Amino acid sequence: MGDQQQFEKIISHAKEYGFVFPSSDIYGGLAAVYDYGQNGVELRNNLRRFWYLSMTRLHQNIVGLDSAIFMHPKVWKASGHVDGFNDPMIDNKDSKKRYRADVLIEEHQEKLRQKIQKEVVKAAKRFGDSFDEQQYRDTNPRVKGYQDRIDHMDQVLKDGLETGELHKIKELIEAEEIACPISGSKNWTEVRQFNLMYSTQMNATDGQDANLYLRPETAQGIFVNYLNVQKTGRMKLPFGIAQTGKAFRNEIVARQFIMRMKEFEQMEMQFFCKPGTEKEWYEHWKAWRMKWHETLGTQSEKLRYHDHVKLAHYANAAVDIEYDFPFGFKEVEGIHSRTDFDLKQHEEFSGKKLRYFDAESNESYVPYVVETSIGLDRLFLMTLSEAYTEENVNGDNRTVLKLHPAIAPIQCAILPLVKKDGLPELAEKIYQDLRFDFNVFIEDKDSIGKRYRRMDALGTPFCVTVDHDSLTNGDVTLRYRDSMEQERISIEKLAEIIRNQTSMNNLLKSL
Repeated sequence: MGDQQQFEKIISHAKEYGFVFPSSDIYGGLAAVYDYGQNGVELRNNLRRFWYLSMTRLHQNIVGLDSAIFMHPKVWKASGHVDGFNDPMIDNKDSKKRYRADVLIEEHQEKLRQKIQKEVVKAAKRFGDSFDEQQYRDTNPRVKGYQDRIDHMDQVLKDGLETGELHKIKELIEAEEIACPISGSKNWTEVRQFNLMYSTQMNATDGQDANLYLRPETAQGIFVNYLNVQKTGRMKLPFGIAQTGKAFRNEIVARQFIMRMKEFEQMEMQFFCKPGTEKEWYEHWKAWRMKWHETLGTQSEKLRYHDHVKLAHYANAAVDIEYDFPFGFKEVEGIHSRTDFDLKQHEEFSGKKLRYFDAESNESYVPYVVETSIGLDRLFLMTLSEAYTEENVNGDNRTVLKLHPAIAPIQCAILPLVKKDGLPELAEKIYQDLRFDFNVFIEDKDSIGKRYRRMDALGTPFCVTVDHDSLTNGDVTLRYRDSMEQERISIEKLAEIIRNQTSMNNLLKSL
């Protein structure tokens, strides 16, 4: 269920505590472009690292790659992006705002799903233990009516996009009386397609085509290097190539904070396998990626699969992992069975063979590919949304980010009780001892209570208070973020305790 007020709190928290800033803020910002602050970059790096390690270290047959942002323009012709990388856009004549037509329809469908869920919940309370939810969904006229409308919209949207008959999509929007979210107006233009790639130029000194594109995805860098990696790494099928990197899309409708940006980072893995085995691997990665998200602490009831209504031209199966953000369920990650489309296209356009020789079957063929693709920025927003918590503690409100300790921006805060009597010096010594293993922060401003609250808001799992007894006894007070419990700990044991809780190995071993 959407909660715009909650979302606004998360956005405000992200800026106030150094996670995310509007880009070029002193000049009024730049639409749909953001900068990550001192705490945001730490959290982002930790999320990226967990993804990369889980893909490469946990799988002997998956290796890494870092391909260039600039690529030969024929790459994007071969991939289909030049001719077919479009979004269906529609304008509201009264508000002058532009929207993705398919998103308007999907958001309308989500409202109907929420109505269905309300009916189901009420019926479950009314009928008690005898309630058969599936039978109720199949037979209740109101619920069935909502579902029939959802299914009809799926079919019309699929037909309109696949055939290019975009007038059908506009007619559907009008028939469902979908209004502009800002003005409430239903006065729409025709639906049109917009290409999302940014074009640029490079000085043509070697006779090559000077027209270039900023890559709209990182996957093609993997495909064009498939044979390089396979031969130099002596890789046998099945094997994967993992990559993180920036991508760029001219999003006409960029909104919902860092959910949809013009410059963003992808984390993708292309898994090459023998034709005929791709559906098996598709199901494997579909399940494994869902488990990965749950390992980070994301509630399973806030995650769901959403099968694609319209498959991309290269896919024979596709599903999204969606998260229930404060503004509703939205895609975080996609798993796609891409068949052999990409490699065959690059074979045709480059004139180079991209085949794999299977020594066991003594045959040569183009591998099939199963892709897992996740947006790091969307993962970041999901992590913030899941972790952001407001609690009442003895009549006092506290805001806390309940991040897994392994991905927290700061693992431990060192807090000298006062700025005198040798306490700052001891705090500095503890900092110097811990800084090589953990991201540690010293804070000596304000009361100890206010400092605890600030560290809670940053998601810091441990606070170490240095007091006068620490000078004589060699111990400190260790405070746990979530429980707020405190215990006296020997300074010598600090590193071991913190390591046991914040090591990324804890996450990796649970997969």
